[in-house]
Amino acid sequence: MPRQKASRVQDPQAEREAQRYERPIPSREVILQVLSDSTGPMAFEPLADQLGLTEEVDLEALQRRLRAMERDGQIVRNRRNAYLPSKKADLVRGRVVGHPDGYGFLIPDEGGDDLFLSPKQMRSLLHGDRALARVVGIDRRGRREGTLVEVLERNTHQVVGRLFQEKGINYVVPDNRRLHQDVLIPPEQADAAASDQIVVAEIVEQPSRRTQPIGRVVEVLGEHMAPGMEIDIALRSHELPHEWPEAVTEAARALGDEVPEKAKRGRWDLRETPLVTIDGEDARDFDDAVYAERTDKGWRLLVAIADVASYVRPEEALDAEAQRRGTSVYFPQRVIPMLPEELSNGLCSLNPDVDRLCMVCEMDIDRRGRLRHYRFARGVMRSAARLTYTEVAQMVVEGKRAVRERYDHVVEHLDELYELYKAFRVARQRRGAIDFETTESRFIFDEHAKIERIVAEERNDAHKIIEECMITANVAAARFLQAHELPTLYRVHEGPESEKLEQVREFLGQLGLSLGGGEEPDPKDYARVINEVYERADAHLIHTVLLRSLSRAVYAPENVGHFGLALDAYAHFTSPIRRYPDLLVHRGIQHILDGGTVQGFHYEHEDMVGLGEHCSMTERRADDATRDVADWLKCEYMLEKVGMELDGLITGVTSFGLFVELDGIFIDGLLHVTSLENDYYQFDPVAHELRGERSGRVYRLGDPIRVQVARVDLDERKIDFELAEAERGRRPQRRRRAPAKKKVAKKKAKQQ
Repeated sequence: MPRQKASRVQDPQAEREAQRYERPIPSREVILQVLSDSTGPMAFEPLADQLGLTEEVDLEALQRRLRAMERDGQIVRNRRNAYLPSKKADLVRGRVVGHPDGYGFLIPDEGGDDLFLSPKQMRSLLHGDRALARVVGIDRRGRREGTLVEVLERNTHQVVGRLFQEKGINYVVPDNRRLHQDVLIPPEQADAAASDQIVVAEIVEQPSRRTQPIGRVVEVLGEHMAPGMEIDIALRSHELPHEWPEAVTEAARALGDEVPEKAKRGRWDLRETPLVTIDGEDARDFDDAVYAERTDKGWRLLVAIADVASYVRPEEALDAEAQRRGTSVYFPQRVIPMLPEELSNGLCSLNPDVDRLCMVCEMDIDRRGRLRHYRFARGVMRSAARLTYTEVAQMVVEGKRAVRERYDHVVEHLDELYELYKAFRVARQRRGAIDFETTESRFIFDEHAKIERIVAEERNDAHKIIEECMITANVAAARFLQAHELPTLYRVHEGPESEKLEQVREFLGQLGLSLGGGEEPDPKDYARVINEVYERADAHLIHTVLLRSLSRAVYAPENVGHFGLALDAYAHFTSPIRRYPDLLVHRGIQHILDGGTVQGFHYEHEDMVGLGEHCSMTERRADDATRDVADWLKCEYMLEKVGMELDGLITGVTSFGLFVELDGIFIDGLLHVTSLENDYYQFDPVAHELRGERSGRVYRLGDPIRVQVARVDLDERKIDFELAEAERGRRPQRRRRAPAKKKVAKKKAKQQ
């Protein structure tokens, strides 16, 4: 007797299902096709008949698959227990993004416009949940509006925040502002926590249409203003992995402190080549070393990178944890590394005067700074010096004799590195890479871990030497993997979207400028504008608008090039200690060096799709966490400055007010529109300005302004300004445009 009668629909995934299951049934794709082709919702029996399933065991398997498809939001079961695809029911599945004001948006899994969720619909949801919603119409602002059908997956299982106790009621206000609901804590679940302390609460009952989330305190972090509390909060708010599983710790310790002799055999011996590391003064992990020498046609450049892949193997404990973390996270005064310190600061760090395993990229660069030839190899090296950016700049730029004498054993090739860098810069300008002017800030702490001052992070030519060497090695890695058609992660950066492009062109047109390139401008068009405005007084304003028009760089297996760097192929190869995509690139290169084929590689294209999304998420997560900590520290620093008048620059213009960055301390705050003079202000999003209807007063992006610090809210990470007395009633002087001058800005692009 046959197991099942023939299905009326061909299953293109039949082979896949046969590999996965001992007794396969029709795939999800076929089930969706049958339901889509049906004239209406299908009950279970007709659906099973259409699929050719008759035996009990197959019917049970179909029931399980249908329930899983319901959970994933692919299908819906109506009140008559009949099934239909979510699309036909005008349903949208996706992830919820909450807003501090109580409303939210559903970001569809399949792309398209977001779905607005009112505060009423958000009562049952928290930021990050996956949900199924029905489109019910268009709101007065033209947005698609939805109503919640079902919560598919809960994302938030614990929150970190401040505990309040009022009239016998305990509740935690989440630190993450997107979590718009307070978490109620029954008295017996408060775990002796005191009011105003920072706690971690586990959610034991998720919110519903009628009730708030209910939780219990599982950890007391400490007092609200305790030193270092901002990092403890960020770690838990963003769910950053920060504790090492025992298996990971044991695996790291088992590797030892020194490279065994057998691991060095068969490698390119570079121990006599004076490779050096060049990093910041406070760096502890050194994952790249460089060496350059002059040749008849240009330069020979060696970039040696710590061979992390020799120690961190796929699917082992170290690899699983590195993948989970995705990246090291750098907070002020604290680092959450991707790998245990035994590796990141020890065995994989290219410390001076010790043998280390490395991956070497040897490159031939011509006199015009172009990469002509390259090869990769496994190597063993011994760093000749641990140099800082300051020391290298003193040697090769300033020519300080005392420093040159101290490092006389490497200074000759450092001079060649500097000459090579000059050629790289010419090549960079020739291809049209974008150089935006940006300012990085750094916190200086006192002995009590309180901020003493905030200073600009200085970048000299030594930073740029390393930057250009690393970019060139990354290009070589991308070309190598692309030539061998091996699945990998590229660092991709797409050009501007058409809507943002139109806004940029309108804005530039008001300033007598234009952006070339038509509907698809290339990096040279952006670079040309930057060159033209370099010495204009409003250059900062123009750079800001251009930068905001570009998308964020991400990791993906599809190579679409890097717009900001003006490169056709780019992959991260140079930091496997602190970035998981670099480790994947190393594994791909080593697989090819070992004679491997695409079919024999550990990863397939589909694996890289998932890993790219994950690594992009961990990068965003790290950026969000470090930004939260920086905002906390800036607010803490400004608490003692309430009432002071300070000069600043308008860095953002919205319908509700102006964002102002204070001069010299790089701190932003909001000057609300209600704090401006007694007038009605019209917002012009294209011109980035607020204009008073009666007074004609204009506040514009890039204008200088004097403000008074009115309020600092540490919990909200907000600083509020008011107009300084001297600013009230004064008509701002319109600044004259300085003549354009062909000169390239010298700050690095943020999209790299």
